[in-house]
Amino acid sequence: MLYAWIKIIHVLSASVLFGTGIGTAFYMFYVNFKNDVTLIAKATAEVVTADWFFTSTSGITQAITGFILVYLKGYSFLSFWVMGSILGYVIAFVCWVPVVWLQIRCRDLAYFASINKSSLSKQYKKYYRIWWVLGIPAFIALVGVFYLMTNKPEHIATWLL
Repeated sequence: MLYAWIKIIHVLSASVLFGTGIGTAFYMFYVNFKNDVTLIAKATAEVVTADWFFTSTSGITQAITGFILVYLKGYSFLSFWVMGSILGYVIAFVCWVPVVWLQIRCRDLAYFASINKSSLSKQYKKYYRIWWVLGIPAFIALVGVFYLMTNKPEHIATWLL
C-alpha cells in the first residue's frame, strides 16, 4: 500500500514538473511574441512564481519519491534505466538553475521597461534567448526520463530500439 501511494505522488509530481515546464515555456513565448512590455512584465513575474512554487517542489518530490520507489521495489540503483533517469534529472536541474536566474533577470528588466514606458533592453532579449536555449536540453532530458521510467529498459540496446 505504501508503494502505491508513493507511486501516485511520484506520477503526479512528474506531471506537475513537466506540465509547468511546458506551460511556462509556452506562456513566455506567447507573451514575448506579442511584444507588449506591460504584458511581458506581468507574465515573467508569474512565470518566476510558478517555477519556484511548482517546479522546485515537484522536482524535490520527484527525487525523494523516485529513490523510495527504487528502494521499495528492490531495483538496482545501477540499472540502466535508473542511472539514465538520474542523469536526465541532473541535466534538467543543471539547465533549470540558470533558467531561474534568467527568469528573475527578465522579470526585473521587463518591469523596469514597463514602469519607464520603454522597450525591452538588449539584455532582456539576450537573457530570454539563453532561457529558451537552456529549455531545449531540459525538455529533451525529461522526455527521456519519462520514457525510462515507464519502460524501464535494462540495456541501452533496448532503449535505442
